[in-house]
Amino acid sequence: MDCKARVLSDHYYDVITDYPLRIENVEGYDLCSTDVEHLYNIVYINRSGAGNILEQFQEYQSMPKLYGLMQGTGVAGGFDPGSLIAGGITQIQRPPLNLTGRGTVVCIIDTGIDYTNAAFRDADGNTRILAIWDQTIQEGTPPEGFLYGTEYTTEEINRALRSPDPYSVVPSRDENGHGSAMAGIAAGSSIDGGYTYLGAAPDAWLVVVKLKECKPYLREFYLVPGEVPAYQENDIMLAVEYADSFARVFRRPVVICLGVGTNMGDHSGSSFLSEYLSAVAVRRSRGVVVCGGNEGNAAHHYQGQLPVRSVGGENSVDVEIRVGEGSRGFYLELWGNVPDVFNLSIRSPGGEVIPPTRLGLNQSITYGFIYERTRVTIDGTLVEPNSGEQLIRFRIEDPTPGIWTLRVMAVGELHNGTFHLWLPITAFLDVPIYFLSPDPYITLTEPAMARDIISVSTYNSRNNSFYTESGRGFTRTGAIRPDFAAPGVDVSTIFGKNTGSSLAAAITAGAVAQFLQWAVVEGYNSNAESREIRNYFIRGASRDANLTYPNREFGYGRLNMVGTFDALIGV
Repeated sequence: MDCKARVLSDHYYDVITDYPLRIENVEGYDLCSTDVEHLYNIVYINRSGAGNILEQFQEYQSMPKLYGLMQGTGVAGGFDPGSLIAGGITQIQRPPLNLTGRGTVVCIIDTGIDYTNAAFRDADGNTRILAIWDQTIQEGTPPEGFLYGTEYTTEEINRALRSPDPYSVVPSRDENGHGSAMAGIAAGSSIDGGYTYLGAAPDAWLVVVKLKECKPYLREFYLVPGEVPAYQENDIMLAVEYADSFARVFRRPVVICLGVGTNMGDHSGSSFLSEYLSAVAVRRSRGVVVCGGNEGNAAHHYQGQLPVRSVGGENSVDVEIRVGEGSRGFYLELWGNVPDVFNLSIRSPGGEVIPPTRLGLNQSITYGFIYERTRVTIDGTLVEPNSGEQLIRFRIEDPTPGIWTLRVMAVGELHNGTFHLWLPITAFLDVPIYFLSPDPYITLTEPAMARDIISVSTYNSRNNSFYTESGRGFTRTGAIRPDFAAPGVDVSTIFGKNTGSSLAAAITAGAVAQFLQWAVVEGYNSNAESREIRNYFIRGASRDANLTYPNREFGYGRLNMVGTFDALIGV
């Protein structure tokens, strides 16, 4: 079996490492690997007979996390530029600035693109797409240096558009529509002078990655429903590497936009994907934009505080989780702050109790109940390598409906007493499951917590109100996220009006392309990168006199491109 077949096979584990793989150290095992810019290795290893080799790799940070789509509800409606106007975007498209994204590249990493749509063609009917990497199609040629999927170039897409049957030439489709909606908002063409449709950066080139679905074994491990789109961390990392390559090959500024998110992780930007996005974001002529997710009102985050008492005193907090009828199961993470150590017991709705159990390194325990079908697997890590914090994770299969109680307690002396619990994102649950006493803060989805990227929350531009479903800051360690809020409610897409944090990210990505045209293409600041762009945008953001900034909802304010350029000239 060649490496491509291993990449695609569910019989092979995907493992991410941040060190070079030395094949001679694992000789005799059925595996292969690829790297991400020599910064990370992705290892594909046969699940059969892997044995103890997984102990070398399969720690928490090495197991790919799953990411879901971050778009909400949609309604019918014609084109309305209100969101673009609220962000100051249409104003700077006009003279004297004429910033339309010309000379830049916007990369959408998502569900693909409807390349036949007029919003992705120029005035002559030719495509504005530089390339599509469809990770789901294996019959064609992958991009150079990558193992799987098929790359379609501008020439092939134009040939398809001239064909009576375009999909016989370029068979890549966006069956979901999420990626096409984002691409249209960020960089849709000006149609009928902008009356029929207009994107934020209508003259930018597009690069599109259609992510392949996660492997079944990961879907099973994380208990994600089978019909829900879910994407692997390592596939997204490779997509980011592909997108970033266009800055070198075409010598153009590149904006990378992510409209996916997860509740897995420490919520302080320590995952491999977050770290890699930060590494790309600080490169010159790059902008990395990440949505903040739609989990702010989902009741999927709990923040606890144990009272700091002397050793020997009773010291615990009960956390209640409501589980609906018919759930197949769910996954849960507890993160504790150093130097405290936490332990817990679990009480089922039927009254059966799992007693506190201290777990050793690389150890997990599975419990079965006598009177209930539920199985609970607990895995503990005293020092999770990427964050340095304590992590306890749970898989709860066939949970009895009702109120589950987690009694969280301290082990030994307390210094801080703070801990956090996160349930999966809403899309990854098959029935309603939520905390009875949730905390709406620290609900930005990963990788919006990454250090040097541009992180945005969502607001309603009609009345400047915060979108109640939007993720909120800050990070678990108190770093300021989001940077600012962008319009994301009833935004016009190529399919009608939609709502969701991914759309706020797409509008922001188009605004970043506008800024990079001014800065890099037109030569006013050829070294611009995400940190500088973020701070320019923060300086120009709209702020209300009755609010204190930065705050957990709006960050430093609301996106305002007119304000950004006013700040540049000292207005």
